[in-house]
Amino acid sequence: MKFARILGGVAALALLSPFAAAADGGSLVILSTQTPRHLNGAVQSGTATAVPSTQLFASPLRYDAEWNPQPYLAESWEVSEDGLSVTLNLVKNATFHDGKPVTSEDVAFSIMTTKENHPFKSMFAPVETIETPDAHTAIIRLSKPHPALLLALSPALAPVLPKHVYGDGQDPKSHPANSAPIGSGPFMLESFTPGEATILKKNPNFFREGYPKLDEIIIRIVKDENALLIAMENGEADIFPFMTSSNSIKRMQGVERLTVTDQGYAGIGPINWLAFNTKSEKLSDKRVRQAIAYAIDRDFITKALMRGVAQQQRGPIIESSPFFDASIPAYDVDLDKAKALMAEAGFADGMELSVDYIPGNDEQQKNVAEYLKSQLKKIGIEVSVRPSPDFPTWAGRVSSHDFELTMDVVFNWGDPVIGVHRTYLSTNIVPGVIWSNTQSYANAKVDEILNAAAVEGDPEERKALYAEFQQIVGDELPIYWLNASPYHTAYDSRLGNPPMTIWGPMSPLDEVYWKEPK
Repeated sequence: MKFARILGGVAALALLSPFAAAADGGSLVILSTQTPRHLNGAVQSGTATAVPSTQLFASPLRYDAEWNPQPYLAESWEVSEDGLSVTLNLVKNATFHDGKPVTSEDVAFSIMTTKENHPFKSMFAPVETIETPDAHTAIIRLSKPHPALLLALSPALAPVLPKHVYGDGQDPKSHPANSAPIGSGPFMLESFTPGEATILKKNPNFFREGYPKLDEIIIRIVKDENALLIAMENGEADIFPFMTSSNSIKRMQGVERLTVTDQGYAGIGPINWLAFNTKSEKLSDKRVRQAIAYAIDRDFITKALMRGVAQQQRGPIIESSPFFDASIPAYDVDLDKAKALMAEAGFADGMELSVDYIPGNDEQQKNVAEYLKSQLKKIGIEVSVRPSPDFPTWAGRVSSHDFELTMDVVFNWGDPVIGVHRTYLSTNIVPGVIWSNTQSYANAKVDEILNAAAVEGDPEERKALYAEFQQIVGDELPIYWLNASPYHTAYDSRLGNPPMTIWGPMSPLDEVYWKEPK
C-alpha cells in the first residue's frame, strides 16, 4: 500500500484558518462537569483531560472537519510504500513554554512514553523505534502497517512532551509536571485547581504565527446542571461542550444569543453502555448477561429517558461508522426469554447486583442506572444503585474492577484500532487503568481478529474482520450497548471559528476568536 502526504504550512493554514484576519484578545470561558485528574493527555484519556491538554501541548498533526490530516508540529510527512515507516518533518521554530526548542528527540520520547503509559495500548503498539537523524526529522519505524497511525498523531492522542522535563526517570503517570505542564501548545498554564478551574494564558511564542487569537481560556468545573445552564444564559460562560442532557440541549436552543450544534464530534464516536464484570461469579455466564440485555428496552431509554435526542446503539462500533455490522444481535425486549436464560444459568430464584455510574450526567448515566433497578426486577434481579461522589472515585472503582455492573461512556476515537480494540483485547486487561478492558473479557479468537484488523490495509477486508468480531461479542456480551451519546455544543454566537473539526472541543483552540467584544 502506497500513501504519501506532504503539505506545506502555508497551504495548511489556508485550509484551517478561514478567519486568519481576526482581531486578537479576550477570554473564553468553557464549562465542564468533569474534574481532570491532571492535564497530561499522553498518559490519560477522556474529555476532562483532553480539553486542557490540547491547549497546553502541541502534537505532530491536527485534523480538519473533513477527516484530513493537517500540519502542526510536523510541517510535512511521508508514509513509505510498504507502510512500515512514517517520516515527520518538523517545523523549525517551535519552542516549549520554558523557551527550550522542540526537537525530534522530544517527538520520539513522547510517542514511546505514550505507547508505554497510555490506556490505549493498540494505538502505538506497532511502533518499534523512532529514528532522529537530525533535530527536525523523526522517522517512525513500524513492525507492521498501522492504518490508524496518522489519526493517532492527533492533539488529544499524541501530545509532545518536553524530554528535558519528563525524561528524569520519574513515572510519567504520576509525574508532578502533569499538574503543572510545560508544553508547546497555544496556551500556557496559569493555574490548575482540581474540582474548580483551569486557567490558561496565551503563549506569546507559539510557533503558528498570529495565533492564538484569544488571551485566555478558563475551564470552569460546575457539577450542578442548572448552574451550568444559568451561567450560559447569563453570559457568564461562553461555551458548553459535550452536552448530552435533553433538558440542557432544548433549553440552550431557546437562548437567542447562543448557537447549539451537534457538529464537532465525528472523530469521537461516543457510546453509552452497560458494562459487565465478567469475572464476577454472577456475571461470568453469558446467559445471565444475555438475560439482562433481553430485559432492557433501548427504545424506552432513548425516547422516554432521553427525550428523543439520542439514537440507539447496537454494537461496539458506532453505527455511523462504515465498519458497523447491522446484523449484530439486537436483543429486543423479551422478558420470557430473559427469565428462561436466568433459569438455564442456575439463577431461577434471581440474584442481587450493584450498578455504578459516572457522576455529573444524570440523563445518560444515573437515570439509566435507576431504570435498570426497576426493569431488572422483572426478571428476578435486585439492583442496588451505587453512586460515586466524583469522577475519580468512579474511575478508581471501575479501573480496579471493583464493580459488578457499571454505566459508562466510551469513545471509538475515529478508528476501531484506537478506540474499540482497547475494550476487548485480553492484553488490555490492566488493573488501575480506566477505559481499557475493565470487563476482564478474554477471547482468543477476538484477540486474533482484532490483531489482524489492526494491520489490514484493505478497507473491505477490515470490514469483514470487524463484522466477525461484532458477531462474537454480540453473542458473548461483555458489554450491552445502549445509545450513541448525543453530544452537542452550545456557544456564544459572537464566537468565530468555534471548534468544529472531527475532534471538536478536544482540538487546539488557537483559531477561536471574538467577532465582536463580549
